[in-house]
Order: sequence, then structure tokens, then C-alpha cells
Amino acid sequence: MNKKKTVEHGKYGIYFSIPFFVIFAIFQLYPLILTFYNSLIYTEKHGRNTVDTFGFGNFSHYIFGADGGGEIWKALFITIVLWLLNFIPQILLSLLLAAWFTDLKYKLKGNGIYKVIMYMPNIITAATIAVLFYALFEGRGPITTLFRDLGLVGKGGFLDKGWASLIIIAFIQFWMWYGNTMIVLCAGILGINPAIYEAAMVDGASSRQQFFQITVPLLKPILQYTLVTSAIGGLQMFDIPQLFNDGGPVVKFGEGTVKSTTTVIMLVKQYANPGATQNFGRAAAYSVILFFATLAISLIFYKATQEKTSDGR
Repeated sequence: MNKKKTVEHGKYGIYFSIPFFVIFAIFQLYPLILTFYNSLIYTEKHGRNTVDTFGFGNFSHYIFGADGGGEIWKALFITIVLWLLNFIPQILLSLLLAAWFTDLKYKLKGNGIYKVIMYMPNIITAATIAVLFYALFEGRGPITTLFRDLGLVGKGGFLDKGWASLIIIAFIQFWMWYGNTMIVLCAGILGINPAIYEAAMVDGASSRQQFFQITVPLLKPILQYTLVTSAIGGLQMFDIPQLFNDGGPVVKFGEGTVKSTTTVIMLVKQYANPGATQNFGRAAAYSVILFFATLAISLIFYKATQEKTSDGR
């Protein structure tokens, strides 16, 4: 009697997932472990010689000590401010546009074209946009010249002012990403059962009531994803500040000075690159601090948008 062979289809899924785990281990897991390891290697210079010590020397000297001059905390503060300046208006505008484009009552014609136009800045490379805005706002740029002729800007222009550079960089980030966030939120809203909105309209609920009582609560999982991914990407900000104004200008900060748009990743690059300031342990320690700051903010967002069960858990 011949027995029929059974095919286990589940094993093919494992085979197809192996390349992902291999690539993840090589390009993400290994660098992460190496970063934590390097953060515990403290390098001291004794004349021309260097001595490596395993421990928390990088944290005690450069982060919680006086050797670092508090630069990591200043850079972390600037990074969070830059992210908040672009993310708060980004999420508010994206929510408004997503609700408008998906509203069953108004049914905006040609909304696909509007979505494409708003998404376009996300397609352009960050380097191109940074150079474009630098050309517009530098000392002889058209926007700076216009404001100088109106007597609203001095000879130095916008790029000599820390607050102006912060706002311009935040606006660039906002302009590049609000379209992407809007598309994600639109997809989330379209995933909500239309029967719920129809029932609400029959009961006489206004568009505003539908938005706050139906859309926002049911959109929590998508908002959770948007908030967490924005925090991860925003706190790793590097390309726009670096290319736009090289992290400058230098302004007063507390008792010292700081480059007004220098982010944590820019500090990491400064100490990781070859040169007089090269210090892998210091760069790795700064990366670890950024990792835990990002983790803390992500957990706060996750907790704030977490779904509650009927018994309140």
C-alpha cells in the first residue's frame, strides 16, 4: 500500500526568510553589538602612546564628566528640538489632509493628483534639497536679498542666526516628509470600515465628531507606527544639517558655545572619522546614549497609543 507523501509548506517560508536574517545579522546586529563593545573601550593618551581600558571610562569622562564639555547633551537637545519643530506640524497637517482626502461627504475630485504632488518632495534626495535651500538663504541668495532689501535681515543674513537655521532645517524635514506621513495615514483611514462612518452620518454626527470619535481612536495602531518611526528617523538626523550649514552657526548655549544645528549623529561622525579628533570609544558612547534616548521616546509613544481592553488593561 503506497503512502501519500505530505508536503510541509511551512519550511519553505523558513528558507525564504534566511537571507533576511543573514543580512540583518551582518549589517545591523553585528554593528550594534560592536558599537556597544567599542563604547566600553576607553582610550587614554600618554605622550605618543595610547592605552585602552575596558570599562565605563567613555561614559564617566565624556558624557557624565567634564572632559566632554556637555557637548553630547547640547547636541541631544538640539536634535530633539529639530525633530519636534518638524514633526508636530507634520503630524497635524498630515492628519488634517488625510481626513480631508478620505472624507465620504466631500469626495474631493482629483485627490490622487494632490497626493502625488504632496509626496513629490520625499522623492527628491536630501542632498539636493539641502543645497537648494542653502542657495536660497545664503548671504547672496534671493530670499536673503529680498528680506535684506526690506530691512528685515542684517548683513549676515539668515545663516548667521542659530534660530533661523533651526527653523529652516526643521521646515525642510517637514516639507520632505509630511506627504509620506499623509499617505500612510490615508491608508489607515481607508482601512476603517465605511459602515461605521455611514452609521455616524445617519445619527447626525458632524465631520469633526467623526474625526475625533471614530478616525483618531481607530487610527491608533497607524499613529503608533508613525510616531515611533518618526522618532527613530528624526533623532538620527544627519544629512540635512550637515549639508545645509555644516551644523552651524556657533551660538551661546548656557555658559559655553555650541554649533546651533549640530546633531548627535554629526558628533558621532566627527569622532569616528580619521583625523585629530578620532576616538571610536567616544563616538560609540554617544551612539549608545542616542540609542537609549530613542528607545525611551519610542516606548513613551508606544504606551500613549496602546490599545486598551474592555477591562481597562
